Amino acid sequence: MNQYDLIVVGSGPAGRRAAIQAAKLEKKVLVIEKGSRVGGVSVHTGTIPSKTLRETALNLTGWRERGFYGRSYRVKQEINAEDLRRRLLITLDHEVEVLEHQFARNRVQHLRGKATFIDANTLEVVKNDGEVLKVTGTSILLAIGTRPYRPPHVPFDHEAILDSDEILEIKELPRSMIVIGAGVIGIEYATIFSALDTQVTVVEPRDSMLEFIDKEIVEDFAYQLRDRNMKLIFGQKAEKIEREDNGKCKVTLSNGRILHAETVLFAAGRVGATDTLNLTACGLEADNRGRLKVDPETFQTSVPNIYAAGDVIGFPSLASTSMEQGRIAARHAVGAPASEPPQFFPYGIYAVPEISTCGLTEEEVTERGIPYECGIAHFRETSRGHIMGLDTGLLKMIFSMKTRRLLGVHIVGEGATELVHIGQAVLNLKGTVEYFVENTFNYPTLAEAYKIAGLDAWNRMGELKKEA
Repeated sequence: MNQYDLIVVGSGPAGRRAAIQAAKLEKKVLVIEKGSRVGGVSVHTGTIPSKTLRETALNLTGWRERGFYGRSYRVKQEINAEDLRRRLLITLDHEVEVLEHQFARNRVQHLRGKATFIDANTLEVVKNDGEVLKVTGTSILLAIGTRPYRPPHVPFDHEAILDSDEILEIKELPRSMIVIGAGVIGIEYATIFSALDTQVTVVEPRDSMLEFIDKEIVEDFAYQLRDRNMKLIFGQKAEKIEREDNGKCKVTLSNGRILHAETVLFAAGRVGATDTLNLTACGLEADNRGRLKVDPETFQTSVPNIYAAGDVIGFPSLASTSMEQGRIAARHAVGAPASEPPQFFPYGIYAVPEISTCGLTEEEVTERGIPYECGIAHFRETSRGHIMGLDTGLLKMIFSMKTRRLLGVHIVGEGATELVHIGQAVLNLKGTVEYFVENTFNYPTLAEAYKIAGLDAWNRMGELKKEA
């Protein structure tokens, strides 16, 4: 009864996609989830909640309409934490219902409890009601995700000094906030709260933010943040974080500067949730951030029948890529043919404004010594952008001068995470600048920016010389 073809530990994007894929291949599958409901970090504290919070903030503040009606425009004058939480709970309930239905429809069994290794094929599961089970799997996939990094010198108190999970449970919207860490999570929350009219200061020890994003896009993004009075402090470490007698927070930086705010969000990284698995029993070892090393093509660990996928294996830590990793890992684990992971995938940062990118950055193209040309379009140049009241937004494409092929597409602005898929398709299908110049795009749309950027590059590259 307790013997399975595949046991999946964790029911986030990687885990659920792997389980359903294996079940569709008519394998006996078990999913173990320690949380009270299925869905993992993505559904309960990560992707879905933060994106729901973002959408709610933009809707209630009237952010998208301010280009026409001015910065004082509001859909709801007094916005409170309960307004945000109400929509969040509706969304989470829907996500869990969909996932439970998918498991039931595909006959995926699932247990709620904590799993630990006994050996490379056997797990002990302590169920939420206290019952202890032993389950055995021909293959095991670890899709356990991550949790916020909580260093001992930060006095988290669940009220004013919070991590990125706790920020979703705030009881009141703060008037001021210091965000420690300018990575994806820190920047997303910083810009969301800024849109809610919280005075936000971001502190980052590195000299810049989002270093894997094209530098020109980051510069445009940073300009927009500073333009709305967000403070960005780079090259300084938060040496000391403390709560003062008046309830406010005090942050002392490495250069001696002192910052004050009602709330501190510490968002400087996450760690793999591997410490409770008893990895030594199965012959695995995690790194200092709890992450597991895998073969990038099969997602197999150093123990042949154990696989890992999703955030626990590190970059890029995206729900979208985690799903594909889980699917490929599951196929490999049950002996089904599996394709290689795609060379280019889109990266979406759901800040305000959005950033999305696919392919090579200008810095990477330069490093590789590829002769190139760039095409740029500003959203305000499109009729749709003007209709929407956009005065910001930028789409940038990079083309090879030799092959004329698209090498990278980078977008900052409204709808960036949707728009990027046009560039992604052309990139993976090895399309050239001529695609954008010669094709027709719906008018008026923001997607028309592809045509403008394509023409911008084509004007400098010249016409394709056809052989006689």
